[in-house]
Amino acid sequence: MADYTNVDIKDPAIIDLLDNYFEVLHFQNMDLFDKVFHRECVLYSAQGGDLSIRPYAQYREAVAGRKSPADSGNARRDKVLMFDQISPTLALVKPELEMFGGVMQDYLNLVFLDGQWWVMAKMWEKVADSIN
Repeated sequence: MADYTNVDIKDPAIIDLLDNYFEVLHFQNMDLFDKVFHRECVLYSAQGGDLSIRPYAQYREAVAGRKSPADSGNARRDKVLMFDQISPTLALVKPELEMFGGVMQDYLNLVFLDGQWWVMAKMWEKVADSIN
């Protein structure tokens, strides 16, 4: 279970989405991936000064085709560092997790559509090397 001590998230559906988000990225459960990431979502990074833009299909293919952090022996130190909900349908989350030897921090734009919360956009950055 992720560490939520830094945030006050009142909607249990958002906590469920974030728990699923951490599970997806650690175990690469693609059925769960499809319940976390909206089909119109986009992933962004400017790691090393190069802009990377991955739409849903491209990101899904990359996740499905790589060895999972679980299979690579990465530790689980999932945290939610920041949360802000500006309306009943829009929220911003800053999670931190470890994968592929790095500590990653993301900005996730969440949107409530079709009766559920989704990740609509993700920006990510490697902020440190893993302790392991």
